[in-house]
Amino acid sequence: MSRIILLDEYPSQKYSAAVSGEALLAGLGRRSRELRTERHLTLRALAAASGLSTRFLVQVESGEGNISVKNLLLLAGALGTSPAALLTAAEAKAPALPVIALLGLRGAGKSTVGRRLARRLRVPFFELDRRVEEAAGLSLAEIFALHGESYYRRLEKETLTRLLDEGRSMVLACGGGLVTARDTFDLLGRGALTVWLRAEAEDHWNRVVKQGDRRPMADHPQAMGELRRLLRSREALYAEAAHTVDTSKLTPQAAVAAVASLLPAPARAH
Repeated sequence: MSRIILLDEYPSQKYSAAVSGEALLAGLGRRSRELRTERHLTLRALAAASGLSTRFLVQVESGEGNISVKNLLLLAGALGTSPAALLTAAEAKAPALPVIALLGLRGAGKSTVGRRLARRLRVPFFELDRRVEEAAGLSLAEIFALHGESYYRRLEKETLTRLLDEGRSMVLACGGGLVTARDTFDLLGRGALTVWLRAEAEDHWNRVVKQGDRRPMADHPQAMGELRRLLRSREALYAEAAHTVDTSKLTPQAAVAAVASLLPAPARAH
């Protein structure tokens, strides 16, 4: 019998409100940045005009600043608009659906589930690693061979920032090691609904081999043991995702349904 384990679920009303609030702050940040750019203002100049600190304005523009009514009034005045207009524009730009970010090691089903979920929700699907390759003009193997992991991690964060700044709904499959980059993982958690597609080591292994990739076992008799150790070492990090769906005994269709069930009812009917 199929089993679905959903961890740390929020009641639908509480979750919907949280998503709406985060989306509104993200929209406010984007609109503030747009107006500042249109008026050719630097952050320092906007800080001087509004009386707000540069550090606080950076937080606002990144969608992290929980702005008060008084500070919203000061910001709007410095940008030549009203608080109501600023909030209305921010709300209009908020996506109808959150960014849904799928986490897990290779073989978790991120691409398979992600593509089907995106079709179901009628939103675009992206693989973060493919976008990193496009940004670098190199394959992942070439990035690591020529520049090393630190360069890749920097590109990964920059690419994720650009995707989230687009302010649109999407399903995003993330690289298996993203959770080890604390700043990038925190950025993802603020801007997306994170879901760990959990699976047993044997499932990861079998799914990769089924795709025709036998590299995990080539000249490496201890590969399965290393895979188990890697899963154990990252389990606590993956568990920080907002939700966990255990896909070990689920078909791709059932896994898609499980992830979709995490969305508020209006979003599931999107």
